[in-house]
Amino acid sequence: MSDIYDYLGYEIPSLIVDQVDPNKMKTMAAILRDPYPVHWDKDANETLGLKGRVINQGPLNLSYIANMLMAWQGPACIKRLQARFLKPVLDGDTVIAGGKITEIIDSEESRVRAKVWLSRDNEIVLEGEAEILVKV
Repeated sequence: MSDIYDYLGYEIPSLIVDQVDPNKMKTMAAILRDPYPVHWDKDANETLGLKGRVINQGPLNLSYIANMLMAWQGPACIKRLQARFLKPVLDGDTVIAGGKITEIIDSEESRVRAKVWLSRDNEIVLEGEAEILVKV
């Protein structure tokens, strides 16, 4: 884009995760030293009504948003990322990270604000806001 104001209202190219991988959840639980079995023990989750599925960790869900932004503008583009977790994401789910530029914060620095989200079956499961440096 030739001008920072061309970004206003721009829809960020989405990132699709075809199947949330339970093995990555188990690895993340080990890395985070997260003893909570909902992230790795399918049998224990039967009693919670999850039908033998596990819940994705919040940091993994947020990473889909971060990966979408970095795929679009590069590894140093994210200056601030804030999110609210609305619904759990389960193993096997297909999720889509999306975003839209809502404000030009600083035209000289090429800093913009974007509404960001993660959806499953057209339902928002995570929503937030990001401040991003964009290439002009």
